[in-house]
Amino acid sequence: MAEPRSELAGGLVEDLGIFIDGEWHEPQAGRFDDLCPTTEEVIASVPDASTDQMSQAIDAARRSVDAGTWSQADPSFRAACLTQLGDALSARRDDVIALSRVEWGNSEGTDFMQVDSPAFMAYGGAQKALVPQEEEIEAAGATGRVLLRHEPVGVVSVLTPWNFPHTLNMMKLTAALAAGNSLILKPSPLTPMIGLALGKLIDEETDIPAGVVNIVTTSSLEASQLLVTDPRVDMVSFTGSSVTGRSIMSMASPTLKRLLLELGGKSAAIFLDGVDFDAVLPEFLFEGCTLHAGQACILKSRLIVHRSVHDEVLQKLAALASHVVVGDPLAAATTMGPLISADQRDRVEALVNTAVAEGATLVTGGGRPSGLGSGYFFEPTVLGNVAPDSIIAQTEAFGPVLSVIPYDSVDEALSIANNSIYGLVGSVYGADNEQALNVARQMRTGQVVVNGASVGDSPFGGFKQSGIGREGGVTGLRQYTETKAIGTI
Repeated sequence: MAEPRSELAGGLVEDLGIFIDGEWHEPQAGRFDDLCPTTEEVIASVPDASTDQMSQAIDAARRSVDAGTWSQADPSFRAACLTQLGDALSARRDDVIALSRVEWGNSEGTDFMQVDSPAFMAYGGAQKALVPQEEEIEAAGATGRVLLRHEPVGVVSVLTPWNFPHTLNMMKLTAALAAGNSLILKPSPLTPMIGLALGKLIDEETDIPAGVVNIVTTSSLEASQLLVTDPRVDMVSFTGSSVTGRSIMSMASPTLKRLLLELGGKSAAIFLDGVDFDAVLPEFLFEGCTLHAGQACILKSRLIVHRSVHDEVLQKLAALASHVVVGDPLAAATTMGPLISADQRDRVEALVNTAVAEGATLVTGGGRPSGLGSGYFFEPTVLGNVAPDSIIAQTEAFGPVLSVIPYDSVDEALSIANNSIYGLVGSVYGADNEQALNVARQMRTGQVVVNGASVGDSPFGGFKQSGIGREGGVTGLRQYTETKAIGTI
């Protein structure tokens, strides 16, 4: 077993164990290797918690809830603690960037999303902690006043994926804490160190009480499943594949746990009449293909364009893709890093080969870049003449693959966009903003962006098999609460 690289990220993750009840513990199941997707080398030996230690973490969170150390604390105290966390993340920004380059191949172009945004989430969580817990409402038939209270759910299991690990760790943690819950965070075994680094900052730089946040890394399926099945857990907040989401629903059903599931996507972008391709396509290639090497649930990987401009769009996309620099995220010139693993690279490659076999045109990319002897790299890939029902049009690739689908009428474009088991995000571009807005209203997705507008900290989540519930904004805060109505005179 390789020793950790002590120089990594300024000691942010040096020699850490698992974080339970405010203390660091040696793992009972040994350690497992964390591989660098750029070099394929071991970068750290990560603590592997046993099922018993996972149970201990659940127990610590449960005791903190029952004691009210956080759930009943003054909201101003919770806000102050979250502000401390934001300050700590801001102060260690360079170290987090260094870790992101090595552990999950984050390149400079996504530093705001992967590194800066999590600190802002902590500050936003501090503001949400001060949102009134109780409000008076009007209720038909009530004989007195009616108070509506939003109380913490209790113990929350937080299970996060490897693609935006720091962002998703913080998105869930800050909302759960702002609402007054205690939690167990289990990071993906492919990106465990950023979760442990978060625990280090919480331990050393904040006044969050012991037991409120527990961070447990494990490679054990049995230990992970305990977070979903244990009756001491009140809620599961998960981001990942729809397949795993369905499994979590099934395992959580005997205890009727509250669920927040942000799952897969195969999002569509519709280009209507009058789109300025030269202005729009450079940014769209990023959002639809190269964003973190295509490893993003929000990727708008289906581009739906009128048949009359289909070939022109393909030519422009191919020219833009030729300028994408694939390589080591530590190199200044790199604009797109690696995929997370050999398995993921092989899966993406197989999907592209299947697409071509089904009749799609390979416009550019489609394989592993030349000149890179190691690492899980894949070329930015554009496919044309993609059939709406083809495997590549229906399957989330989670790689830098953009499928361009022609249409003949706006109604057909909408039909193609909604022809998916997913419904996470989408976008519409067009010279007539009102027409574009009307099309957006008819798309079956949780968020739609019209002509590049930002939705900010608004509710995020999906229709259909893209999930259950919403994250972001006050709506996302309320996902981590139970609603109680009180009648009083």
